[in-house]
Amino acid sequence: MRERDVTVVEKGSERSASGIGLSVAIREVLADDDPLRCKWVLSERAVFYPLGFAIEIVTNEREVLEIASRCWGNAGQLYAGQMFRIEIRVGDSKDGGCPPTPVMRASRHLVSIVADLSNHAACDLIAKFSTTYLSRNTLKHHDYLHYYFLDPVANLLVGMSHAVGLHAACVSLKGFGVLLNGPSGAGKSSLAYACARAGWIYTSDDGSFLVDDATAVRVVGNSRQVRFRPSARDLFPEIGHYDLTPRAAGKPSIEIPTLHFPWMLTSREALVGAAIFLRRQPIEAAELVLLPAGTAYRSFYEELFPVPEVRYLQSRVLQHLAKIDAYELRYEDIDQAVVCLRELVQRSTKT
Repeated sequence: MRERDVTVVEKGSERSASGIGLSVAIREVLADDDPLRCKWVLSERAVFYPLGFAIEIVTNEREVLEIASRCWGNAGQLYAGQMFRIEIRVGDSKDGGCPPTPVMRASRHLVSIVADLSNHAACDLIAKFSTTYLSRNTLKHHDYLHYYFLDPVANLLVGMSHAVGLHAACVSLKGFGVLLNGPSGAGKSSLAYACARAGWIYTSDDGSFLVDDATAVRVVGNSRQVRFRPSARDLFPEIGHYDLTPRAAGKPSIEIPTLHFPWMLTSREALVGAAIFLRRQPIEAAELVLLPAGTAYRSFYEELFPVPEVRYLQSRVLQHLAKIDAYELRYEDIDQAVVCLRELVQRSTKT
């Protein structure tokens, strides 16, 4: 390989997440001398805690850090452990407009997210590392970048074994958290919000992460946002003036920062005492039906990452759910459902 007009930038000793001091020499070269695009100078870096775990973003474009800060806020660290690393390289491209919806593929511990030639990511779930390439034009589309690259990559890395993703909302009352699970359209987000309106603490709308904690069944979630289906406007008049959130694809939704509801109590994490499986049906009065032991574990196991190597590690974390009871909540009226859940908490916390 012929090099020309090369500038060597020596960086001082830096400490990696494992605490090992490294002296890194990064070389700037012309694009023609870097066919693999691996010699970029990534001089901008910052650490974020979107799920309470440390994630370092290293990039050549400071705007990436600004977008990540707006997406993940100023959330602090909740859990110690290895730092995850995401490298994001931003290059010029002739592409215009918002990129297409990415396609995700996996083989063993490797995952790719590909939108087009200029926008794609690769994740190594064992090494807890990801590299992403973006066109400069993509930085104009903050929602797209957050929804299809930043959040999925962070969730993949953390969700390898530290905090397993569950398709469930989470709210808590008197220190007793409940997971609200059910198929799409079952009403997870609406019921979580209805509980919050009734004084519960809100943790997440439809994505909770079970933390690998031997002392308690603990979940963490994005308590900074609540997402509604358009039909929720009929239930909650106060969201009627909010517009649909633009997406390249997917179900239409209304996404509202919880800061818009100053009365709402929120917490990034919750201690879970029960898993609730929602079943909306015509019924005169809402009711809770106790399910067989182990239902929570078996149900969420079916939603684990489908690759065997990853599923095995995640299943070890998921076993924490064997400690909690599971119920089916049969309901039609959402206010009655909130009452049922409150009565469950009162019975469970009664001393």
